[in-house]
Amino acid sequence: MNTITPATNVLNRIRSAYSSFSEKEKLVADYILDKPEKIIHATINQVADDLMIADATVFRFCKRLGFKGYQSLKIVLASEIVNPIKDIHESINENDSELEVTKKVFQSNIKAIEYTRDLQSQDSIQQAVDFLTRSNNLSFYGNGGSGIVGLDAQHKFIKTGLISQAYTDSHLQLMSASQLNEQSVAIFISHSGSNKDLLDVIEVAKKRNAKTIGITNFAKSPLSKVVDISLFTAAQETEYRSEALASRIAELSIIDALYVNYCLQKKEQTKESLSKMRDAISSKRL
Repeated sequence: MNTITPATNVLNRIRSAYSSFSEKEKLVADYILDKPEKIIHATINQVADDLMIADATVFRFCKRLGFKGYQSLKIVLASEIVNPIKDIHESINENDSELEVTKKVFQSNIKAIEYTRDLQSQDSIQQAVDFLTRSNNLSFYGNGGSGIVGLDAQHKFIKTGLISQAYTDSHLQLMSASQLNEQSVAIFISHSGSNKDLLDVIEVAKKRNAKTIGITNFAKSPLSKVVDISLFTAAQETEYRSEALASRIAELSIIDALYVNYCLQKKEQTKESLSKMRDAISSKRL
């Protein structure tokens, strides 16, 4: 079992590694994610008793995250809670000038991208890129704001020569998924990871043996539990900006990373496709 190097943000690190945990490790992970404030005031025995597991299980989980033990994890977690990373979405108030608001929005986006970057793992990204390079068609599924991210993704990947489509209507999503096959890759974008319509589409896609990738903000979401690969974003809600809205730029960045990786793997195909595309749209320019 590999040890995870602890990141500055322990909670985000737990979310990113969640799918690799054993069932008992997930119990500890859920407990920490749901009650981080309680953890810093509880003993290892109290946590173990609450979860009805052995103290050793909690200790091994801490070691798995790269800490020397439970006390070390508590110290780092306490520093995050007492001095939260406020600049990830710096508070905007009504007295701020237009320029101050603008700067805070930019800083919010920068931090969301930075923390989302730090959540990515080599294995997950490599496997996702491998899925894409082995596929002959790619479909993006999302509703609302996530659907807009899917449309942007289609706009990118259609340039590579890989057949790419994006679907934002729930009926068309199901119809499309029913036509997928083992050479298809379906990417599902959902901030909450609990959109029922999207989960229905995933079920159809998996029945068709398509490879599935999820982009979401929550490691414990229904979506992350059923897709083949989960890629996570990091975003927090503020008074003037919803969590889902804040995560959109992080979702776009993940799509960009997949796109560039694919282009590097498929250089000649992408070059030829771009050439054809430029010829086709040249008549639109004066």
